[in-house]
Amino acid sequence: MNKDQGIGAVLLLASIIGVILYSWLVFFSGWWEVIIKLTAFVAVGFVLFILGWIGYTLATTPPPKPIEEIEKEIEKEVKETKEEAKEETPPPPPT
Repeated sequence: MNKDQGIGAVLLLASIIGVILYSWLVFFSGWWEVIIKLTAFVAVGFVLFILGWIGYTLATTPPPKPIEEIEKEIEKEVKETKEEAKEETPPPPPT
């Protein structure tokens, strides 16, 4: 068994134990109200955190350049490259 398979087996076992423990806490213990509230709070908090992260990223990332500006830059570079190639080309030998 390699390292990845070992980690996978541990994760699988931990998730099975987690489901069993969570089920017992919710259905067979006196803590079910606290567990349900805590689970809902964590789930909603996680979703809101992700939404906030997306909002922050959108608010702080500069907009991309317009396509027209990129096309002009490419045309300019192609033109400069062609001019450089003409300058470097030696004249044909006399016959």
